[in-house]
Amino acid sequence: MAGVRELPFALAPVTVVVGHYGVGKTNFALNLALDAAAAGYEVTLADMDVVNPYFRSSEYASLLEEAGVRLIAPVFGGAGTSLDVPSLTGAVVPAVEAAYAEDAARALGGASGAAATVARDAHLSVAGKAVVIDAGGDDVGATALARFAPAIRAGRHEVLYVVNARRNLTQTADEAAAVLGEIEETCGLAATAVVNNTHLQGETTLGHITESVPFAQTVARKAGVPVACTTVPKSAIRRESDPAAALSKLPSSYPVEVLVAPPWA
Repeated sequence: MAGVRELPFALAPVTVVVGHYGVGKTNFALNLALDAAAAGYEVTLADMDVVNPYFRSSEYASLLEEAGVRLIAPVFGGAGTSLDVPSLTGAVVPAVEAAYAEDAARALGGASGAAATVARDAHLSVAGKAVVIDAGGDDVGATALARFAPAIRAGRHEVLYVVNARRNLTQTADEAAAVLGEIEETCGLAATAVVNNTHLQGETTLGHITESVPFAQTVARKAGVPVACTTVPKSAIRRESDPAAALSKLPSSYPVEVLVAPPWA
């Protein structure tokens, strides 16, 4: 079970990942992109973190390339650099527009006549095009995202707010909800669901995650959105004597690989 890659939900053409600094947005975005590629999606991962020199999706370019995931990264955002240059290529909007165009073509697939011909000739990918956007932390990191908000709002999308009950400054539901409000106001996009990504690095146990579920549910209730999933490190699952029973206590559990580690670890 722990070694199988599976998506926690069907992806929208565009999925935006936002949250407080250090909650684990990038690890979640990487897992989502890799799992989507394994499920047959044609995936583009856009790294929009132009603020924090650590924990960027672009640090994992080789891993993504091997999985067939296209990476859009900030200029000078390659592995090993700590340059903080707020510069993004012009590839984001075309990727979003292409995902929406394919989504529209798929919607026409069940139609007849000319509409069916359009869909049939669109050369659709196996499961669809999927753009995953890994935004920077808090409202400061969401500033770069605001530039692309009009293009994102033009089609079917999700904005996932990642929370970590163990993360400093968002350990109460009120604090987490306040941070979300600042992010939404800055980027011009509204959250559609909460992702519970509570962890304590390598010390994480399923007990820690189970304890965090009410926290995530309260944040979601305050935001007026559902909880999309609760991530569970596969390393924590492997330490359980009865993994299936342990996971059964977690609603909408999403086993993930811990890909992002602090550079000082």
